[in-house]
Amino acid sequence: MHIHILGICGTFMGGIALLARAAGHRVTGCDANVYPPMSTQLGEQGIDLVSGFGAEQLTLNPDLFVVGNAISRGNPLLEAILDRNLPYVSGPQWLAENILGGRWVLGVAGTHGKTTTTSMLAWILEEAGLNPSFLVGGVPQGFGVSARLTDSPFFVIEADEYDTAFCDKRSKFVHYRPRTAVLNNLEFDHADIFSDLPAIETQFHHLVRTLPSNGLIIANAGETSLRRVLARGCWTPIEWFNGAEGWQAGEPDASGGFAVTLAGKAQGRVERFDLAGAHNRANAVAALAAARHAGVPVAVGLKALASFSGIKRRLEVRGTVRGVTVIDDFAHHPTAIRVTLAGLRQRVGRARILAVLEPRSNTMKLGAMKAQLPESLADADATYCYAGNLGWDTAAALAPLGNKARSFDDLELLVIAVAADAREGDQVLIMSNGGFGGVHDKLLAALAL
Repeated sequence: MHIHILGICGTFMGGIALLARAAGHRVTGCDANVYPPMSTQLGEQGIDLVSGFGAEQLTLNPDLFVVGNAISRGNPLLEAILDRNLPYVSGPQWLAENILGGRWVLGVAGTHGKTTTTSMLAWILEEAGLNPSFLVGGVPQGFGVSARLTDSPFFVIEADEYDTAFCDKRSKFVHYRPRTAVLNNLEFDHADIFSDLPAIETQFHHLVRTLPSNGLIIANAGETSLRRVLARGCWTPIEWFNGAEGWQAGEPDASGGFAVTLAGKAQGRVERFDLAGAHNRANAVAALAAARHAGVPVAVGLKALASFSGIKRRLEVRGTVRGVTVIDDFAHHPTAIRVTLAGLRQRVGRARILAVLEPRSNTMKLGAMKAQLPESLADADATYCYAGNLGWDTAAALAPLGNKARSFDDLELLVIAVAADAREGDQVLIMSNGGFGGVHDKLLAALAL
């Protein structure tokens, strides 16, 4: 079958493309921005890409169009598909109907930590010899790809609460029907599609309603929002983590290693752990619990976590120039910003942290979280915020930080300012859920002058 994917360069839809190609389909696709690294990854798999959404792509004559959730009414190619009554489907529905059926699906949901926890879980199953298929919203360092398809019965997936497509406003994760579900946390996000936190809780309740009675929910004991979700109805056993009644991670030693307990009983140790922060240790025990449900002994999971090397764009060091280290991270929600900074602070001690922030997500662009930004950035010694194309005043929002925060409408001026302020030993933490105009390389180049 020939499948043409609209919005193919998004991480999720790019993963769909890789899975479809591995399943034997001919795959082509289009997007508004076709550029590396996704274009390179797809090209290596023999997937032809078209730039833009011109209606002339109908001449490709695919058997099916798969439509990403970034595609809206008014898109010329989508309108042509609808006018001609051509077959189309959303990415999550195609995945459910063509790949996930009959597999043991392990889904990781939550506002934060989905990519990291999903990657850890896939890595544990890999190290246990289970050869899992997976679809992750990032690129795990140990795998080098965001998605793969194997003959294993196990499929690990990042279960996103964002909507499915223009024609299906349910959350993506209701299509996946996991047998093992990690509910990592739940806060207000995606202000462009959800009116408030209860609206998101309802979507999580819909996910819980799809879980079988012989499945397992692994839920964060510290999240009152998740307790409210489960109180609305739950037909599946629950194991808690991040609380005394369930799985817990101890404090890290010098190599990042930590002890793991279950209901206060020792389970062993992760002897080494490369990811910083209490949130990542919580992610690790959640992955450990999910893997155990799939039959992986705890001891095997502990050993696997010690060799987990992280994910691209999660505290990823991009380079060091003149003693200044430039780090890339995906953090774009105030809570993610706060815990990322806390984890980096734990790692670097008293070294200065210069935070460079692009409020790029739809929620941040709307200004829905601006009041929380000063507190989330408190661990940074200085903050540089890129205010380009925003509809709210970043300088006013960051005013509580005083002279520790500066805002810039011009990216080049921001780079010049950071390079001028940075000194040997500094850690420059760049946070954005997009490409941020290539600021990482621009800053490294400026530091080299």
